[in-house]
Amino acid sequence: MSAKLSTLDRRKFLRGLGGFALALPVFETFSLGAQANRSQNKKRLAAFYMPDGVPMPLKEDPSFKDWSWFPHGRGKDYTFTKCLDPLEPLRDEITIFGGLSNPAVRGVHGHSNADQFLTGANTGDYGDYQNSISLDQLFAAKEGELTRYSSLVLSTDGGTGSPRGAHTISFNEAGRPIPAEHKPKHIFDMLFVKSSKDAAKRLAMSKSSLDDLMADARSLKRQLSTSDQERLQEYLDSVRDTEIKIEKAKRWLDIPLPQVDVDHLKLDITPEDPRVYLQTMYELIYLAFKTDSTRTVTYQLGRENGVGVSDYLARAVGFNLTHQLSHKTKEPDGYKNFGTYCNFLSEEYGRFLSKLKATPEVGGTGNMLDNTVLLFGSASSAFHLSRNYPLILAGGKNMGFQHGQYLKYGSGNEDNQATSGIRTDVGWRGEMTFEELPVSDLYLSILHKLGVETNSFGGSSRTLTGV
Repeated sequence: MSAKLSTLDRRKFLRGLGGFALALPVFETFSLGAQANRSQNKKRLAAFYMPDGVPMPLKEDPSFKDWSWFPHGRGKDYTFTKCLDPLEPLRDEITIFGGLSNPAVRGVHGHSNADQFLTGANTGDYGDYQNSISLDQLFAAKEGELTRYSSLVLSTDGGTGSPRGAHTISFNEAGRPIPAEHKPKHIFDMLFVKSSKDAAKRLAMSKSSLDDLMADARSLKRQLSTSDQERLQEYLDSVRDTEIKIEKAKRWLDIPLPQVDVDHLKLDITPEDPRVYLQTMYELIYLAFKTDSTRTVTYQLGRENGVGVSDYLARAVGFNLTHQLSHKTKEPDGYKNFGTYCNFLSEEYGRFLSKLKATPEVGGTGNMLDNTVLLFGSASSAFHLSRNYPLILAGGKNMGFQHGQYLKYGSGNEDNQATSGIRTDVGWRGEMTFEELPVSDLYLSILHKLGVETNSFGGSSRTLTGV
């Protein structure tokens, strides 16, 4: 390297021939004042959106015990169903929420609702459209200048989509959608900065983008402590593994978009491809956090209404199209099939959370999960009903979040039966006979614990109790 790592600025890179620059993880060896600043942990935020709602059978339905998405019980005395049981090992790291929704859109069909998931705005179901700043972008405005990217906006379909048909859950201060990245290779290249004009050509010709970096890596190792040497090797191995997964996932993004009738199509896709793609996206988020390339990430797993390549994610567990699972709950094993897909999402999300938990926070206290707030959920519950949002909050223990509980708010729907068993559009058109709290109460709580000074967000001026 041309200079000692300790003399470089905080954004550290490993540079090789051909213009490659690899963002490095934080090392204790060069964390100036690490001991003195251990109370000043980095704060990170990630939000994930799943479309199509969740399975919610009535109590008398035989599927209720195993395949109702919301846990059975309340508070700390609850049990997961099979929809969420992959998260059992992380029980003390998460909180499940019920009884929260956006008051402005409770009478809007769920197909139109992803746009307002992180904004709490009144986006409506027709006519003029106006959104507002999303939760992540308000946090990014505070932390963004400290990292290479103020935020990382991702989705499975990419771009912005259309009003009330968003491909992104991130919106700027003017309420305009921020385009989402969806191609793993492009995201990978953002982390592996190309600083010369011919870098892209060399990257395409190289067996691995890491090949030119290994000599510098060996030189760098001599400057590191034993634990940092192990951390560097683990990181390089992780990057190379991600690179391999990207090659496997490329083909999946090139398949035709879903049509109204797709059963006759012979698609070049195996059931494993969507799972590899999802794992790769989570791994890229992990690497972005680990290198401190950003502290803010959103990822929209799919668009509502079964539009886009994301509707094929259910093929990871043997089903044709994801959106159809929410429409076929009346069929034999309908709730089980829908719940099996939710189990798949829980499994991969749990894998990602576990990796954050297993990674120490260099220069800080605890692990990366302790210093990262993660929100996972949907703006729909049963059959596109825009009420009783299914939400999971994880991490952030070093910010004061208390986990290991299922919190149900509002009144008149304590057992979720008022929002269960709905299988037609009569549900979202029906009168709301129970009370829920604004989901923005939770968002304001999150912002305060993240250190964002604001008195209100998304129409809420109070925080949520029990969080």
